[in-house]
Amino acid sequence: MIAPLPGLRLHPGYFDRAAQEALVEALRAVVAAAPLFTPRMPKTGKPFSVRMTNCGRLGWVSDAAGYRYQTTHPDTGAPWPAIPAALLHAWEALADYPAPPEACLVNVYAPTARMGLHQDRDEEDFEAPILSVSLGDSCVFRFGGTTRGAATRSFRLHSGDALTFGGPARLAFHGVDRILPGTSTLLAQGGRINLTLRRVTKPAPARG
Repeated sequence: MIAPLPGLRLHPGYFDRAAQEALVEALRAVVAAAPLFTPRMPKTGKPFSVRMTNCGRLGWVSDAAGYRYQTTHPDTGAPWPAIPAALLHAWEALADYPAPPEACLVNVYAPTARMGLHQDRDEEDFEAPILSVSLGDSCVFRFGGTTRGAATRSFRLHSGDALTFGGPARLAFHGVDRILPGTSTLLAQGGRINLTLRRVTKPAPARG
């Protein structure tokens, strides 16, 4: 485990090649049930450079009406498929949180795609960390502070890496500057898949 910043923990190569290949197969089933769509910016409707889908009880969507979580696919109206077991096991091992994730965002990056600096703040429960898993080509990941103007640093994420950010880093700005084509042979068409597991709602309090 590497901790570049307080609350940010990098687990290089957490998923080995065989586990990565198994995850890709599981994601094919996810996409068959919940096809990829192109999210759009609120108000302007400008398309993101990534395509995405979700699995879990809730899925994150963005369109002209705003950012939100919902229980159904925006195009098909069908419920999201279940989160693959390997990702749930990773959450149990790395998240250090008593409740399971409710959403797993599946972002598919073409070689030219990027993701600007942003915060993950559409959730009710900021006590739960974010768990991010990288598959395919490496990327240059940028991480900053809790204000947009704070200093940032960047490092590379490689296929199989797992990254958690919680505590002081939970609301930090982060993004993907660029994809590094040809750095992985996992995906036949190249590019990168990022899986982001999130707890959205606060768990019910334990009964005494």
